[in-house]
Amino acid sequence: MRQIQLAGPDHEVWELLRTGDETALAEIFYRHSDAVYNFAFRRTSSWAAAEDVVQATFLAVWRRARDGRIDAITLESARPLLLVMAGYECGNVLRAARRQKALRDRIELIDQTGTVPDHAGVAASKVDDERAMSDIRRILDKIPAKQREVVELVIWAECSLADAARALGIPEGTVKSRLARARGSLAGLLDLSGTEAQA
Repeated sequence: MRQIQLAGPDHEVWELLRTGDETALAEIFYRHSDAVYNFAFRRTSSWAAAEDVVQATFLAVWRRARDGRIDAITLESARPLLLVMAGYECGNVLRAARRQKALRDRIELIDQTGTVPDHAGVAASKVDDERAMSDIRRILDKIPAKQREVVELVIWAECSLADAARALGIPEGTVKSRLARARGSLAGLLDLSGTEAQA
């Protein structure tokens, strides 16, 4: 049950956070951690990695706030800014996961017992979700990064064009045109993948 609650719009709570107020951090986390988590899952195709991204994102926010290095927000909601930060953290988490996998692979080569850990406890639905999201990511990764950014913010995270523009530091018209180009590219890629599946 939630005990701490601050009233008011995000930009007011964010101002408190900028002073190092822990209650403000808890409130921003409560309001936006689910959106960051869903965004991170779509970016990484892994629920575990998404959890790591949420922790890393809010830890980065807190460190910046404590050090007096967090800027005021010009948006009504902190969500677009948090999602941009989460995008950077996704890259860090994915790089760390690749390093860990490489290390595990090396250890397995050294291990002559042939013992493979039992992963049967992983829920089938999570595996299916991750597989489906990996398929989606493979298609999305075929379009330019700047187009992917706006798809992730506007379509997946449901940010307004104006909020996405401010969070990315670009004009609203640029967001709109990138989104239109992304939709066209994705439509073509989905048609192509459907044709390949039928062949």
